[in-house]
Amino acid sequence: MGSPALKLIILDRDGVINHDSPDFIKSPAEWHAIPGSLEAIARLNQAGYRVVVASNQSGIAREYFDMTVLNAIHQKMHMLAQQVGATIDAVFFCPHAAADSCDCRKPKPGMFDEIAKRYQVSLKGVPTVGDSLRDLQAGYERGCVPFLVLTGKGEKTHSTGGLPPGTMVFPDLATTVSHLLKTASASAPQAANP
Repeated sequence: MGSPALKLIILDRDGVINHDSPDFIKSPAEWHAIPGSLEAIARLNQAGYRVVVASNQSGIAREYFDMTVLNAIHQKMHMLAQQVGATIDAVFFCPHAAADSCDCRKPKPGMFDEIAKRYQVSLKGVPTVGDSLRDLQAGYERGCVPFLVLTGKGEKTHSTGGLPPGTMVFPDLATTVSHLLKTASASAPQAANP
C-alpha cells in the first residue's frame, strides 16, 4: 500500500503567524503570536498537514539582528506552537536585502523551489498564506493556491489590489484554516450508505 500524498501548506511568518512590526521583529521578546494562529496550525497538523514557513528576513542583511537572534525568535515560535499542540515542520527564510538580487527573496520563488525540493513534491495546488502581495506572487508562480489574510499588511495589500487570480481573502489564519479544513472534508470521498 502506498503512502498517502503529502499535504503541505506554506505560511508567511510576520503578519500571518505573529504580529508584524514596521521596525522588524528584532528579538524573541518582540515576537507575539496573533491570537488563534498557533491553534490554527495545530488544527492543520491534526488534519495531516505539514506546516512550512517561508519568510523574508532582510533584517539580517541590514544588520538589525543576526542568525543567533533569528534562531532564538524561531525557537520561541516553535516552543509556543508546541504548547498548543502545533508543529511547524520547517522554516525557510531569505536573509538578503532587496538590493542583493537573490533568487530566494519573495516575490521571487526560490524559497518555494527549495521547499518543493526538500519535500520532493510539486507545489501545484498547495495552499500558501500571506499578508503581502509578494508572499502570494512567489507561491502563485509555482502553482500554489493563494490565500490573503487581513492581519499584518493584509488590509493594505487587499485595498491596493493586483492579487494573483483566484486569491481568497480571510480575516486571519484561523478563519483561513477553518475554510481549508471545511473544504477538504466536503471534497473527501464519503462512505456509501448501506
